[in-house]
Amino acid sequence: MTIASWGFAPALAAGNAVVLKPAEWTPLTSLRLGELALEAGLPEGLFQVLAGRGSVVGERFVTNPAVRKVVFTGSTEVGKRIMAGCADQVKRVTLELGGKSANIVFADADIERAAATAPYSVFDNAGQDCCARSRLLVQRSVYDRFMEHFERAVQGVQVGDPALETTEVGPLVTEQHRESVAAFLTDDVPVAFRGSAPDGPGAWFAPTVVTPERGARIATEEVFGPVVSVLPFDDEADAVQLANDSEYGLSGSIWTSDLGRGIRVARGVEGGNLSVNSHSSVRYATPFGGFKQSGLGRELGPDAAEHFTETKNVFFASE
Repeated sequence: MTIASWGFAPALAAGNAVVLKPAEWTPLTSLRLGELALEAGLPEGLFQVLAGRGSVVGERFVTNPAVRKVVFTGSTEVGKRIMAGCADQVKRVTLELGGKSANIVFADADIERAAATAPYSVFDNAGQDCCARSRLLVQRSVYDRFMEHFERAVQGVQVGDPALETTEVGPLVTEQHRESVAAFLTDDVPVAFRGSAPDGPGAWFAPTVVTPERGARIATEEVFGPVVSVLPFDDEADAVQLANDSEYGLSGSIWTSDLGRGIRVARGVEGGNLSVNSHSSVRYATPFGGFKQSGLGRELGPDAAEHFTETKNVFFASE
């Protein structure tokens, strides 16, 4: 099996399957992964790392007929291009793409706990996380109370040097990406409040909470930064409709004290990884993947092996 890179990402390798990883992985980090694999005892050649531009390395894996399966983690835009390239050879592909996940808070939830944990569902890794709950849906009857607790929680998030133990959120990956995130905050976007961030060198961006109208660009498109849109809803049906009002369907959270409601809403929300009263998304023993434009197939868990397996049927005639 082989895992390769798209952008300046790493490539791991195994047989004739290729896993493409996104550009946030730096070449040095990728190469170090290969060293650690050998130190851990993996046979040489089982785990390979290739660092290079997607237009060269990634494109070669997609177009090479010797590669029979491609797994890509990254943006929906690039995923579509990879899928189109694989279609030319009817090549199997698994895609884990973008997200605009909803964090749904009902009036019967533990409001203080939901508000206290919400920042870490979206601001972890400076919001550079496809599973980030960047749409926060709050039932209208508790909206004001939730926002009071949420503001205190956001302002308590420690943004700073990732090398410090007290730091909870670091900088964005590049200055260019900071400009991309900032471009979403146009003059007509209502900012409710912000957290803090250091001054000086670094692609720092303070955790930002906005309260846009439904359908606004910042509420529907993936920002991939520490920005969360808060939207009120009226009832359970409205919550599900609002949660599904997105081209993405990767992850999400549901906060309620009613187990039946948690089950109903989890069934209704179009997302591959949902958690009730928590923000869990990825566990190595459980399947991970998205609905709609968040991707195809599943990684991890018992389902993952099926996406690397060809089923063969053989008939034997006997006298």
